[in-house]
Amino acid sequence: MEHINLVETFSEFKEFKNIDRETMMRIIEDVFRHMLMKKYGSDENFNVIVNIDKGDLEIWRNREIVEDEEVEDENKQIGYSEAIKIEPDFEVGEEVTEEIKLKDFGRREILTIRQNLMSKIQEYEKDNIFKKYKEKIGDIITGDVYQVWKKEILVLDDEYIELTLPRSEQIPSDFYRKGDTLRAVVSKVDMRNNTPVIILSRTAPNFLERLFEQEVPEVYDGLITIRNIVRVPGERAKIAVESYDDRIDPVGACVGMKGSRIHGIVRELRNENIDVINFTNNASLYISRALSPAKISSISINEAEKRADVFMKPDQVSLAIGKGGYNIKLASRLTGYEIDVYRDTEFDNEDVDIQEFNDEIDQWIIDEFKAIGCDTARSVLDLSIEELVTRTDLEEETIKEVVRILRAEFE
Repeated sequence: MEHINLVETFSEFKEFKNIDRETMMRIIEDVFRHMLMKKYGSDENFNVIVNIDKGDLEIWRNREIVEDEEVEDENKQIGYSEAIKIEPDFEVGEEVTEEIKLKDFGRREILTIRQNLMSKIQEYEKDNIFKKYKEKIGDIITGDVYQVWKKEILVLDDEYIELTLPRSEQIPSDFYRKGDTLRAVVSKVDMRNNTPVIILSRTAPNFLERLFEQEVPEVYDGLITIRNIVRVPGERAKIAVESYDDRIDPVGACVGMKGSRIHGIVRELRNENIDVINFTNNASLYISRALSPAKISSISINEAEKRADVFMKPDQVSLAIGKGGYNIKLASRLTGYEIDVYRDTEFDNEDVDIQEFNDEIDQWIIDEFKAIGCDTARSVLDLSIEELVTRTDLEEETIKEVVRILRAEFE
């Protein structure tokens, strides 16, 4: 065999798709030069020619012809009597170039070369993946679900690079099967045991920010600036936006005509409610907007303690707090103020529509009260527990819980 056939001997090279042709050639040459230095003490007088297309490699050694008794370095010099065996016309002082054949390397040396090549290429491949994804932190990646486990999902990108989406970085209602396509943001890239580990996230605020950049051209072009984003993944999100161009309505542009732009984002986030509000440096107005959809009557702000006492009509309190308390929690995080909501005493005698409590009371229970003419909180509280049990098909414990919720509204 006159040359080392890389296609046959090192067929695993085909698996490495992230290494360009020139880099592969350089790695192969470096590995063989290292072996030449070990075998001959120097590689300075060797030409290593790699041909990836043909799948072969040639090694040529150049030696100076000297008188037989003057040979001091057999690697760089060759005696005249040996040289004329190669070519009879050679003379002292000329240079001999001869090919190093595969048979000149021992079996163990060839095995070592192969192992070193695979090791070097894998090392370069991993380093390349690490650098590539380090630059993509904060960017959205689309990949295919390859394996679903209890604590994480294994995702493959279009180059079959393995990415990980931990359960903690998934929206609670996320459900994927093998073969599904998902979108997530690159959250973190680490090297563990010399292997790149790429962590994805669908719960990070910048995932929502990147989605807006994709769906809203004005955000992508910088005409609209996203000042802050807070989320309870899968439940609710609030995003503060502003534009320095008075001709642009930042909220309208983000929502789109009839919600056309934001609907795609909501679907991607598993029907997460998204409140888009105009950012302002006016703290009172900013807090008022952050508590949307609730409407406030008045507000008292303590700048030193970063606290805000908000007063509103009784029927607005539950809206301000929101289902699970998410609305007021997110408003506090968005504005940076600790917000406390109070019923405005001016409206103490006002009633509240029972439908306003649908975040705490199941709809079918509300319908039971409506069926007997109890459409407001006070109309329910005006009746005794016994009378409510008699007039509805509800259990006594259920009625007591409803009464407790309604009374809390007026306390």
